[in-house]
Amino acid sequence: MAISTLDDLLAAGVSGRGVLVRSDLNVPLDGSKITDPGRIAASVPTLKKLAEAGAKVVVAAHLGRPDGAPDPKYSLGPVAAELAERLGRHVQLAGDVVGQDALARSEGLTSGDVLLLENVRFDPRETSKDDSARQSLARDLVELVGEDGAFVSDGFGVVHRKQASVYDVATLLPAYAGDLVAAEAAVLRRLTESPERPYAVVLGGSKVSDKLAVIEHLAPRVDTLVIGGGMAFTFLLAQGHSVGGSLVQEDQVENAKSLLQRYGSVLKLPLDVVVADTFAADAQTQTVAADAIPDGWMGLDVGPASHRHFRQALSDAKTIFWNGPLGVFEFPAFAWGTRALAEAIVEETAKGAFSVVGGGDSAAAVRTLKLGEDDFSHISTGGGASLEFLEGKTLPGIAVLDRSGQER
Repeated sequence: MAISTLDDLLAAGVSGRGVLVRSDLNVPLDGSKITDPGRIAASVPTLKKLAEAGAKVVVAAHLGRPDGAPDPKYSLGPVAAELAERLGRHVQLAGDVVGQDALARSEGLTSGDVLLLENVRFDPRETSKDDSARQSLARDLVELVGEDGAFVSDGFGVVHRKQASVYDVATLLPAYAGDLVAAEAAVLRRLTESPERPYAVVLGGSKVSDKLAVIEHLAPRVDTLVIGGGMAFTFLLAQGHSVGGSLVQEDQVENAKSLLQRYGSVLKLPLDVVVADTFAADAQTQTVAADAIPDGWMGLDVGPASHRHFRQALSDAKTIFWNGPLGVFEFPAFAWGTRALAEAIVEETAKGAFSVVGGGDSAAAVRTLKLGEDDFSHISTGGGASLEFLEGKTLPGIAVLDRSGQER
Protein backbone atom coordinates (compact mmCIF):
# COMPACT_ATOMS: atom_id res chain seq x y z
CA MET A 1 0.00 0.00 0.00
CA ALA A 2 1.49 3.32 -1.12
CA ILE A 3 0.41 6.08 1.23
CA SER A 4 1.68 9.63 0.94
CA THR A 5 2.59 11.24 4.25
CA LEU A 6 2.62 14.65 5.83
CA ASP A 7 6.29 14.99 4.93
CA ASP A 8 5.36 14.49 1.26
CA LEU A 9 2.79 17.28 1.50
CA LEU A 10 5.20 19.63 3.27
CA ALA A 11 7.84 18.92 0.63
CA ALA A 12 5.35 19.89 -2.07
CA GLY A 13 4.67 23.17 -0.25
CA VAL A 14 1.66 24.34 1.76
CA SER A 15 2.34 28.05 2.34
CA GLY A 16 -0.85 29.95 1.68
CA ARG A 17 -2.68 26.75 0.79
CA GLY A 18 -5.81 25.47 2.51
CA VAL A 19 -5.36 22.14 4.27
CA LEU A 20 -8.28 20.23 5.79
CA VAL A 21 -7.18 18.03 8.71
CA ARG A 22 -9.37 15.35 10.23
CA SER A 23 -8.20 15.12 13.83
CA ASP A 24 -9.46 12.99 16.68
CA LEU A 25 -10.32 15.43 19.45
CA ASN A 26 -12.99 13.28 21.07
CA VAL A 27 -11.92 13.80 24.66
CA PRO A 28 -13.89 13.04 27.84
CA LEU A 29 -15.56 16.00 29.53
CA ASP A 30 -16.86 16.69 33.01
CA GLY A 31 -19.18 19.55 32.20
CA SER A 32 -16.89 21.86 30.25
CA LYS A 33 -13.71 20.50 31.83
CA ILE A 34 -11.53 18.14 29.80
CA THR A 35 -10.61 15.21 32.06
CA ASP A 36 -8.11 13.55 29.70
CA PRO A 37 -6.50 15.72 26.98
CA GLY A 38 -4.46 12.84 25.54
CA ARG A 39 -6.03 12.90 22.08
CA ILE A 40 -5.59 16.66 21.81
CA ALA A 41 -1.93 16.35 22.73
CA ALA A 42 -1.48 13.60 20.13
CA SER A 43 -3.03 15.81 17.41
CA VAL A 44 -0.78 18.80 18.02
CA PRO A 45 2.40 17.74 16.13
CA THR A 46 0.69 17.47 12.73
CA LEU A 47 -1.25 20.70 13.19
CA LYS A 48 1.84 22.56 14.39
CA LYS A 49 3.91 21.42 11.39
CA LEU A 50 1.24 22.61 8.97
CA ALA A 51 0.71 25.97 10.68
CA GLU A 52 4.42 26.65 10.97
CA ALA A 53 4.81 25.83 7.26
CA GLY A 54 2.26 28.52 6.42
CA ALA A 55 -0.81 26.43 5.66
CA LYS A 56 -4.30 27.76 6.24
CA VAL A 57 -5.40 24.94 8.51
CA VAL A 58 -9.04 23.89 8.80
CA VAL A 59 -9.66 21.17 11.40
CA ALA A 60 -12.64 18.82 11.39
CA ALA A 61 -13.35 16.72 14.48
CA HIS A 62 -16.19 15.28 16.51
CA LEU A 63 -17.07 15.04 20.19
CA GLY A 64 -19.42 12.44 21.56
CA ARG A 65 -22.58 11.33 19.80
CA PRO A 66 -24.83 14.35 19.28
CA ASP A 67 -27.20 12.47 16.97
CA GLY A 68 -26.77 14.64 13.88
CA ALA A 69 -27.93 17.94 15.36
CA PRO A 70 -26.29 20.83 17.26
CA ASP A 71 -26.13 20.20 21.00
CA PRO A 72 -24.29 22.66 23.30
CA LYS A 73 -23.23 19.73 25.49
CA TYR A 74 -21.05 18.48 22.64
CA SER A 75 -19.61 21.78 21.47
CA LEU A 76 -15.90 21.81 20.69
CA GLY A 77 -15.48 25.07 22.60
CA PRO A 78 -13.42 23.57 25.45
CA VAL A 79 -11.34 21.66 22.89
CA ALA A 80 -10.55 24.84 20.93
CA ALA A 81 -9.22 26.50 24.09
CA GLU A 82 -7.04 23.51 25.02
CA LEU A 83 -5.79 23.14 21.46
CA ALA A 84 -4.83 26.82 21.30
CA GLU A 85 -2.84 26.53 24.50
CA ARG A 86 -0.95 23.48 23.26
CA LEU A 87 -0.31 24.94 19.81
CA GLY A 88 0.79 28.27 21.24
CA ARG A 89 -1.39 30.14 18.75
CA HIS A 90 -4.98 31.33 18.44
CA VAL A 91 -7.50 28.76 17.28
CA GLN A 92 -10.75 30.08 15.86
CA LEU A 93 -13.90 28.05 16.51
CA ALA A 94 -16.54 28.22 13.80
CA GLY A 95 -20.12 28.55 14.94
CA ASP A 96 -21.19 25.77 12.59
CA VAL A 97 -19.75 22.89 10.57
CA VAL A 98 -19.92 24.09 6.95
CA GLY A 99 -22.40 26.94 7.24
CA GLN A 100 -22.06 30.68 6.78
CA ASP A 101 -19.77 31.23 9.76
CA ALA A 102 -17.41 28.41 8.81
CA LEU A 103 -17.27 29.62 5.20
CA ALA A 104 -16.67 33.25 6.18
CA ARG A 105 -13.94 32.33 8.64
CA SER A 106 -12.23 29.99 6.17
CA GLU A 107 -12.21 32.71 3.52
CA GLY A 108 -10.51 35.05 5.99
CA LEU A 109 -7.68 32.69 6.92
CA THR A 110 -4.09 33.72 6.28
CA SER A 111 -0.93 31.64 6.32
CA GLY A 112 -0.44 29.90 9.67
CA ASP A 113 -4.03 30.40 10.86
CA VAL A 114 -5.95 27.54 12.45
CA LEU A 115 -9.74 27.18 12.25
CA LEU A 116 -11.58 24.45 14.16
CA LEU A 117 -14.98 23.63 12.74
CA GLU A 118 -17.80 22.95 15.17
CA ASN A 119 -18.52 19.30 15.93
CA VAL A 120 -18.78 17.62 12.53
CA ARG A 121 -21.36 15.20 13.89
CA PHE A 122 -23.75 18.11 14.29
CA ASP A 123 -24.31 17.51 10.56
CA PRO A 124 -26.27 14.28 9.98
CA ARG A 125 -24.50 13.71 6.66
CA GLU A 126 -21.23 12.92 8.47
CA THR A 127 -22.35 9.47 9.60
CA SER A 128 -25.00 8.81 6.94
CA LYS A 129 -25.14 5.37 5.32
CA ASP A 130 -26.17 7.17 2.11
CA ASP A 131 -23.07 7.65 -0.04
CA SER A 132 -24.54 10.70 -1.78
CA ALA A 133 -25.29 12.41 1.54
CA ARG A 134 -21.74 11.88 2.78
CA GLN A 135 -20.33 13.08 -0.54
CA SER A 136 -22.45 16.22 -0.25
CA LEU A 137 -20.90 17.08 3.12
CA ALA A 138 -17.46 16.19 1.78
CA ARG A 139 -17.89 18.69 -1.06
CA ASP A 140 -18.92 21.35 1.46
CA LEU A 141 -15.79 20.62 3.50
CA VAL A 142 -13.62 20.84 0.39
CA GLU A 143 -15.11 24.27 -0.34
CA LEU A 144 -13.59 25.52 2.92
CA VAL A 145 -10.03 24.85 1.69
CA GLY A 146 -10.52 25.32 -2.05
CA GLU A 147 -9.98 22.99 -4.96
CA ASP A 148 -6.21 23.45 -4.70
CA GLY A 149 -6.33 22.35 -1.07
CA ALA A 150 -5.23 19.07 0.48
CA PHE A 151 -6.56 16.62 3.03
CA VAL A 152 -4.58 15.21 5.95
CA SER A 153 -6.02 12.23 7.79
CA ASP A 154 -4.74 12.40 11.36
CA GLY A 155 -7.64 11.04 13.42
CA PHE A 156 -6.65 7.43 13.95
CA GLY A 157 -9.54 6.91 16.35
CA VAL A 158 -12.01 7.26 13.46
CA VAL A 159 -10.24 5.60 10.50
CA HIS A 160 -12.39 2.48 10.99
CA ARG A 161 -15.45 4.59 10.13
CA LYS A 162 -16.62 5.27 6.57
CA GLN A 163 -17.68 8.84 7.31
CA ALA A 164 -17.67 12.02 5.27
CA SER A 165 -14.77 13.78 7.02
CA VAL A 166 -12.76 10.55 7.24
CA TYR A 167 -13.34 8.75 3.97
CA ASP A 168 -15.24 10.81 1.39
CA VAL A 169 -13.07 13.93 1.51
CA ALA A 170 -10.07 11.74 0.66
CA THR A 171 -11.73 10.90 -2.65
CA LEU A 172 -12.02 14.60 -3.55
CA LEU A 173 -8.66 16.05 -2.52
CA PRO A 174 -5.02 14.90 -2.63
CA ALA A 175 -4.90 12.97 0.64
CA TYR A 176 -2.08 12.29 3.06
CA ALA A 177 -1.55 10.44 6.32
CA GLY A 178 -0.71 12.74 9.20
CA ASP A 179 2.10 11.86 11.56
CA LEU A 180 -0.27 10.29 14.06
CA VAL A 181 -2.06 8.03 11.57
CA ALA A 182 1.22 7.02 9.91
CA ALA A 183 2.76 6.11 13.26
CA GLU A 184 -0.31 4.16 14.42
CA ALA A 185 -0.51 2.18 11.18
CA ALA A 186 3.19 1.30 11.38
CA VAL A 187 2.80 0.03 14.95
CA LEU A 188 -0.20 -2.12 14.10
CA ARG A 189 1.52 -3.58 11.06
CA ARG A 190 4.36 -4.59 13.38
CA LEU A 191 1.85 -6.34 15.65
CA THR A 192 0.18 -8.20 12.80
CA GLU A 193 2.90 -8.86 10.23
CA SER A 194 6.06 -9.57 12.19
CA PRO A 195 5.53 -9.68 15.96
CA GLU A 196 8.52 -10.91 17.91
CA ARG A 197 7.65 -13.94 20.04
CA PRO A 198 6.59 -14.68 22.70
CA TYR A 199 3.56 -12.50 21.90
CA ALA A 200 1.18 -11.71 24.78
CA VAL A 201 -2.18 -9.95 24.55
CA VAL A 202 -4.17 -8.59 27.49
CA LEU A 203 -7.85 -7.80 26.92
CA GLY A 204 -10.05 -6.18 29.55
CA GLY A 205 -13.13 -4.02 29.50
CA SER A 206 -16.74 -4.83 30.18
CA LYS A 207 -18.19 -6.66 27.17
CA VAL A 208 -17.18 -9.92 25.53
CA SER A 209 -19.15 -8.87 22.45
CA ASP A 210 -16.79 -5.92 21.94
CA LYS A 211 -13.74 -8.20 21.92
CA LEU A 212 -15.11 -11.48 20.55
CA ALA A 213 -13.81 -11.01 17.01
CA VAL A 214 -10.34 -9.98 18.14
CA ILE A 215 -10.13 -12.96 20.51
CA GLU A 216 -11.15 -15.27 17.66
CA HIS A 217 -8.52 -13.73 15.39
CA LEU A 218 -5.66 -13.48 17.87
CA ALA A 219 -6.01 -16.62 20.00
CA PRO A 220 -4.45 -18.93 17.38
CA ARG A 221 -1.74 -16.35 16.60
CA VAL A 222 -0.41 -15.42 20.05
CA ASP A 223 1.33 -17.27 22.85
CA THR A 224 -0.76 -15.88 25.71
CA LEU A 225 -4.12 -14.10 25.84
CA VAL A 226 -5.05 -12.70 29.26
CA ILE A 227 -8.74 -11.92 29.85
CA GLY A 228 -9.72 -9.54 32.64
CA GLY A 229 -12.19 -6.78 33.37
CA GLY A 230 -15.93 -7.24 33.38
CA MET A 231 -15.87 -9.59 30.41
CA ALA A 232 -13.93 -12.18 32.42
CA PHE A 233 -17.12 -13.01 34.33
CA THR A 234 -18.85 -14.23 31.19
CA PHE A 235 -15.95 -16.66 30.75
CA LEU A 236 -16.10 -17.70 34.40
CA LEU A 237 -19.83 -18.33 34.00
CA ALA A 238 -19.05 -20.39 30.88
CA GLN A 239 -16.78 -22.55 33.07
CA GLY A 240 -19.75 -23.25 35.34
CA HIS A 241 -18.80 -20.91 38.18
CA SER A 242 -21.22 -18.69 40.07
CA VAL A 243 -20.41 -15.02 39.46
CA GLY A 244 -22.82 -13.44 41.96
CA GLY A 245 -23.99 -10.04 40.79
CA SER A 246 -21.02 -9.50 38.47
CA LEU A 247 -21.47 -8.12 34.98
CA VAL A 248 -22.14 -10.89 32.44
CA GLN A 249 -23.43 -11.14 28.89
CA GLU A 250 -25.74 -14.14 28.94
CA ASP A 251 -25.93 -14.18 25.14
CA GLN A 252 -22.15 -14.61 24.92
CA VAL A 253 -21.77 -17.55 27.30
CA GLU A 254 -21.83 -20.16 24.53
CA ASN A 255 -19.26 -18.19 22.51
CA ALA A 256 -17.04 -17.96 25.60
CA LYS A 257 -17.43 -21.70 26.18
CA SER A 258 -16.40 -22.41 22.58
CA LEU A 259 -13.32 -20.19 22.88
CA LEU A 260 -12.29 -21.93 26.10
CA GLN A 261 -12.66 -25.34 24.48
CA ARG A 262 -10.55 -24.37 21.48
CA TYR A 263 -7.93 -22.12 23.07
CA GLY A 264 -7.92 -23.08 26.74
CA SER A 265 -4.13 -23.38 26.83
CA VAL A 266 -3.69 -19.83 25.56
CA LEU A 267 -6.48 -18.03 27.45
CA LYS A 268 -5.67 -16.93 31.01
CA LEU A 269 -8.55 -16.02 33.36
CA PRO A 270 -8.52 -14.46 36.85
CA LEU A 271 -7.84 -16.79 39.79
CA ASP A 272 -9.25 -14.39 42.37
CA VAL A 273 -11.28 -11.18 42.31
CA VAL A 274 -12.02 -8.19 44.50
CA VAL A 275 -15.78 -8.13 45.01
CA ALA A 276 -18.04 -5.38 46.31
CA ASP A 277 -21.51 -5.32 47.81
CA THR A 278 -22.48 -2.42 45.54
CA PHE A 279 -21.11 -0.50 42.59
CA ALA A 280 -19.65 2.47 44.46
CA ALA A 281 -16.27 3.91 45.40
CA ASP A 282 -16.94 3.33 49.11
CA ALA A 283 -18.45 -0.14 48.80
CA GLN A 284 -17.64 -2.95 51.22
CA THR A 285 -15.06 -5.25 49.62
CA GLN A 286 -13.44 -8.65 50.01
CA THR A 287 -11.06 -10.74 47.92
CA VAL A 288 -12.36 -14.19 47.00
CA ALA A 289 -11.44 -17.04 44.65
CA ALA A 290 -12.80 -16.55 41.14
CA ASP A 291 -14.97 -19.65 41.55
CA ALA A 292 -16.36 -18.55 44.93
CA ILE A 293 -18.04 -15.19 44.37
CA PRO A 294 -20.83 -14.81 46.97
CA ASP A 295 -24.40 -14.20 45.87
CA GLY A 296 -25.20 -10.50 45.72
CA TRP A 297 -21.54 -9.45 45.41
CA MET A 298 -19.99 -8.22 42.17
CA GLY A 299 -16.43 -8.50 40.93
CA LEU A 300 -14.84 -5.10 40.28
CA ASP A 301 -11.11 -5.91 40.13
CA VAL A 302 -8.66 -8.79 40.03
CA GLY A 303 -6.86 -9.95 43.13
CA PRO A 304 -3.20 -10.69 43.97
CA ALA A 305 -3.30 -14.35 42.85
CA SER A 306 -4.63 -13.22 39.47
CA HIS A 307 -1.85 -10.68 39.19
CA ARG A 308 0.82 -13.31 39.89
CA HIS A 309 -0.85 -15.57 37.30
CA PHE A 310 -0.96 -12.80 34.70
CA ARG A 311 2.53 -11.58 35.56
CA GLN A 312 3.91 -15.04 34.89
CA ALA A 313 2.05 -15.11 31.57
CA LEU A 314 3.73 -11.84 30.53
CA SER A 315 7.17 -12.85 31.76
CA ASP A 316 9.78 -12.62 29.02
CA ALA A 317 7.24 -11.60 26.36
CA LYS A 318 8.84 -9.78 23.44
CA THR A 319 5.59 -8.24 22.17
CA ILE A 320 2.68 -7.11 24.38
CA PHE A 321 -0.66 -5.59 23.32
CA TRP A 322 -3.02 -4.36 26.04
CA ASN A 323 -6.58 -3.13 25.51
CA GLY A 324 -9.01 -2.65 28.36
CA PRO A 325 -8.62 -2.16 32.14
CA LEU A 326 -8.77 -5.12 34.52
CA GLY A 327 -11.09 -3.37 36.97
CA VAL A 328 -13.08 -0.24 37.66
CA PHE A 329 -9.93 1.86 37.85
CA GLU A 330 -11.90 5.09 38.22
CA PHE A 331 -12.58 3.99 41.83
CA PRO A 332 -9.30 3.87 43.83
CA ALA A 333 -10.44 0.73 45.66
CA PHE A 334 -10.59 -1.16 42.36
CA ALA A 335 -7.61 0.35 40.51
CA TRP A 336 -4.92 -1.95 41.89
CA GLY A 337 -5.22 -4.69 39.29
CA THR A 338 -4.97 -2.30 36.34
CA ARG A 339 -2.04 -0.48 37.93
CA ALA A 340 -0.21 -3.71 38.70
CA LEU A 341 -0.74 -4.93 35.14
CA ALA A 342 0.54 -1.66 33.68
CA GLU A 343 3.61 -1.76 35.93
CA ALA A 344 4.30 -5.35 34.83
CA ILE A 345 4.13 -4.29 31.19
CA VAL A 346 6.50 -1.40 31.95
CA GLU A 347 8.95 -3.88 33.49
CA GLU A 348 8.87 -6.06 30.39
CA THR A 349 9.29 -2.99 28.18
CA ALA A 350 12.40 -2.03 30.13
CA LYS A 351 13.73 -5.53 29.39
CA GLY A 352 13.24 -4.95 25.66
CA ALA A 353 9.64 -5.92 24.94
CA PHE A 354 7.65 -3.95 22.35
CA SER A 355 4.54 -2.82 24.24
CA VAL A 356 1.41 -1.22 22.82
CA VAL A 357 -1.44 0.22 24.88
CA GLY A 358 -4.51 -0.04 22.68
CA GLY A 359 -6.22 3.27 23.22
CA GLY A 360 -9.55 4.03 24.85
CA ASP A 361 -9.90 3.23 28.54
CA SER A 362 -6.44 1.65 28.72
CA ALA A 363 -4.75 4.88 27.65
CA ALA A 364 -6.99 6.83 30.02
CA ALA A 365 -6.01 4.47 32.84
CA VAL A 366 -2.31 5.07 32.20
CA ARG A 367 -2.85 8.81 32.54
CA THR A 368 -5.40 8.65 35.38
CA LEU A 369 -3.10 6.44 37.44
CA LYS A 370 -0.24 8.85 36.64
CA LEU A 371 1.94 6.19 35.06
CA GLY A 372 4.72 7.20 32.69
CA GLU A 373 3.44 7.25 29.10
CA ASP A 374 7.00 7.10 27.82
CA ASP A 375 7.53 3.85 29.70
CA PHE A 376 5.47 2.03 27.05
CA SER A 377 6.63 1.60 23.46
CA HIS A 378 3.42 3.10 22.07
CA ILE A 379 0.09 4.36 23.38
CA SER A 380 -2.59 4.29 20.71
CA THR A 381 -5.27 6.95 20.38
CA GLY A 382 -7.80 4.63 18.76
CA GLY A 383 -9.10 1.65 20.71
CA GLY A 384 -11.79 0.62 18.23
CA ALA A 385 -9.56 1.17 15.22
CA SER A 386 -6.74 -0.79 16.84
CA LEU A 387 -9.00 -3.74 17.58
CA GLU A 388 -10.48 -3.84 14.08
CA PHE A 389 -7.00 -3.72 12.56
CA LEU A 390 -5.93 -6.62 14.78
CA GLU A 391 -9.07 -8.51 13.73
CA GLY A 392 -7.72 -8.35 10.18
CA LYS A 393 -10.35 -5.89 8.98
CA THR A 394 -9.73 -3.24 6.34
CA LEU A 395 -9.98 0.25 7.82
CA PRO A 396 -11.78 2.50 5.30
CA GLY A 397 -9.96 5.65 6.39
CA ILE A 398 -6.59 3.97 5.79
CA ALA A 399 -7.53 2.12 2.61
CA VAL A 400 -8.75 5.32 0.92
CA LEU A 401 -5.30 6.88 1.38
CA ASP A 402 -3.83 4.32 -0.97
CA ARG A 403 -4.76 6.72 -3.77
CA SER A 404 -3.20 9.66 -1.94
CA GLY A 405 -1.06 12.29 -3.58
CA GLN A 406 -2.94 11.96 -6.86
CA GLU A 407 -5.12 14.67 -8.30
CA ARG A 408 -8.77 13.69 -8.17
